[in-house]
Amino acid sequence: MPDIDIEALNDKLDRLIAAVERLGPPASPPARFDAADCFVWHAEDRSLLPVEKVNRVELGLIRGVDRVRDILADNTGRFARDLPANNVLLWGARGMGKSSLVKAIHADVNRTAAAGQPPLKLVEIHREDIETLPQLMALLKAAPFRFILFCDDLSFDQDDTSYKSLKAALEGGVEGRPANVILYATSNRRHLLPRDMIENERSTAINPSEAVEEKVSLSDRFGLWLGFHKCSQEEYLAMIDGYVRHYGLDTDPDALRADALEWATTRGSRSGRVAWQFIQDLAGRLGKRLEG
Repeated sequence: MPDIDIEALNDKLDRLIAAVERLGPPASPPARFDAADCFVWHAEDRSLLPVEKVNRVELGLIRGVDRVRDILADNTGRFARDLPANNVLLWGARGMGKSSLVKAIHADVNRTAAAGQPPLKLVEIHREDIETLPQLMALLKAAPFRFILFCDDLSFDQDDTSYKSLKAALEGGVEGRPANVILYATSNRRHLLPRDMIENERSTAINPSEAVEEKVSLSDRFGLWLGFHKCSQEEYLAMIDGYVRHYGLDTDPDALRADALEWATTRGSRSGRVAWQFIQDLAGRLGKRLEG
């Protein structure tokens, strides 16, 4: 029997292992939670990308949603102080500041935090990455911070089963939601699923009531449902006035009112988004940058 060259064999095994490792996905970079207060989850490589400059407006500039603003601020403040708080679904009319409110309150809670209180972190997960929620929550669970897990424009289409991952991650799994993580989601739908999807389950199921319950129960995982409705004309004009004062836009009040109403008419709606788009147009015409 020929002698076996153990050293050569080990060398070949090392090269084989290295080759196999190169075939797999690259290792995820370690999360640096002290790099920023806001992050975006990249599901492809299971990493968190810090966001140095967050796209948000000041809390005082969000008008027409005073009641839901106060409820969300109270819930967020309690969570930041390690007190019981609920997952939140912000649903309703487009452009009324749902996502803006989440980002503004996150900043305000950190700004007013007590000395020595760790900063509250905001992590955005995209709708199409919902199925990776368990991996993200496992990563956040081990961190020495508290996290708002934020999903903007959350909804599910026909034959989309990823909503089951969301249900399990929120409260239905064996471990449940980590104590240092809370979920805030915005949606135009109160029940996150299209009505025809729910009605189809009702008409084809052996037990219709149980099938519908399965679909609707997703929203029940959110302890707070905060509704956003279309604003009145006066609320819309109050938004315009708030922006004008904040950015120091010098314009005639009567002309401003007429222009703002005409802008809303051409858009066919009144909302916080429409008000902001008008302010961008106005500032451009006045040759003024929107800073500060």
